[in-house]
Amino acid sequence: MTVPVSTVPFLLGGFPLRAYGHTPILDALIGAAKETDHVLVLIQLNGGNDGLNMVIPLDQYPSLMNARSNIAIDESKVLPLTTATGLHPAMTNLQQVFADNQLAVVQSVGYPNPNFSHFRATDIWLTASGSETVLNTGWLGRFLDAEYPDYPNGYPSAVDPDPLAIQIGSVVSSGLQGPSVSMGMALTSPTSFYQLISGGIDTAPDTPAGHELTFLREVAQQTQAYSSTIKNAASKASNLSSLYPAAGQNPLADQLKIVAQLVAGGLKTRIYVVNLGGFDNHSAQVSATGGTDTGVHAKLLGQLSLAMAAFLDDLHLLGAEKRVVGMTFSEFGRRIKSNASLGTDHGTAAPLFVFGRRVYGRVVGANPVLPANAGVNDNIAMQFDFRSVYASLLKEWFGVSDHELNTVLLQGFQTLPLIQPNTPSKYPITNGQPSTNVPWTTTLSQNYPNPFNPTTHIQFTTTGDYVRVKVYDSVGREVRSLADGVFPAGEHDVVFDGTGLPSGTYYCRMESGSFQEVRTMILMK
Repeated sequence: MTVPVSTVPFLLGGFPLRAYGHTPILDALIGAAKETDHVLVLIQLNGGNDGLNMVIPLDQYPSLMNARSNIAIDESKVLPLTTATGLHPAMTNLQQVFADNQLAVVQSVGYPNPNFSHFRATDIWLTASGSETVLNTGWLGRFLDAEYPDYPNGYPSAVDPDPLAIQIGSVVSSGLQGPSVSMGMALTSPTSFYQLISGGIDTAPDTPAGHELTFLREVAQQTQAYSSTIKNAASKASNLSSLYPAAGQNPLADQLKIVAQLVAGGLKTRIYVVNLGGFDNHSAQVSATGGTDTGVHAKLLGQLSLAMAAFLDDLHLLGAEKRVVGMTFSEFGRRIKSNASLGTDHGTAAPLFVFGRRVYGRVVGANPVLPANAGVNDNIAMQFDFRSVYASLLKEWFGVSDHELNTVLLQGFQTLPLIQPNTPSKYPITNGQPSTNVPWTTTLSQNYPNPFNPTTHIQFTTTGDYVRVKVYDSVGREVRSLADGVFPAGEHDVVFDGTGLPSGTYYCRMESGSFQEVRTMILMK
């Protein structure tokens, strides 16, 4: 008899196991994964990670110091990735991962008209909605709903015996709820996992109520539809990396150890979601006495770096490294300018990591351009819409078609060359960089005049692809759409009229196929 996981509440060692359905991060990938052994691991950095403190623009260092002298990392301590870009000094393990060509740093990821609420911003990331639209389905849930129209009827089955997706951790967001049913399961902690595979349960009080609780926990474990497959997978593999810290010292590493063990053990689950919290650092982001390279954020980045490196090392030793790609994300970044409390406030765009043996190891996009004297409201200009990263993973890792992408993401988004395919790539790599073949020959020129009042010309060239040229203010709000359509191959000129807009910094962003570019413009009245 099969048990529809959407209707059966259960516990694993006393920890509630929740089934999640049609989730934004989970669903469609799982549907696409029916025909592949590829696995995606998503690391959520809860709280809003300070991207400028994690990925440091060395070519903007004077402006960075002007904006955040009380928290900025000493330039001599930055770990270089390229001549222009470096990592926080706590991330030595990840610097080596980059040197091993297993890390892509995607710069300035965000979305238009950003929201600064933790709850709403997280919901936007997990549902892939626009900032003005509230969705009740996840962006991949929409895809999975079409792929598995009869779920949960008949699941688990001989064909699909394993959980479709597993989240380790109890953080639940609106993005993890499908239209009607749950499509995965959550192990609320590493402890619950190890109790599952060992058959243990939490000790209840030695009272009549405690005895009843123990019995209910035992029954719940016995009726959990997927427990036997998880136990079976866990019994077939053991973690091999010596880089993992001792249990309990790094919560993210503890979670990723489980993922590596289950992947190597043959579990057919394609999506794993893990998380690391504590990134909402409005104050005491750095130590007041130990130096700007110490403190809360340094500890978190060190945990992230070590956990990712140990996980990749484990996958290599277990022979599973080519099956797994991972991605980090946070609900938003932080402001350019620090505050007086040795912290940072909610901001817009920030870098994220895509990692794995099949990833093109490089920095994707340019360093953010920082104003010489940033104000309290200045933010990082978006280079890449986060849905472009999703589209890239869906298409390049799971083989989702263009038509399906438009259905899942509700509109078209550029894709980025993040994943090295088994077949020859349409984005060939030469000396660690994409070739200059189409579509990378598309260009966006600096506007002229600049500064301007009230109009300025913007020139771009295209090879005949679809082109979007939009203008955003310093808070990330879209103020003008200058081009949105297919343009003939060649050079084109559009005019931005700033009449009615206040003086200040504006960002012109062009997107065409896999090309994107951002130019800073100054309106001076």
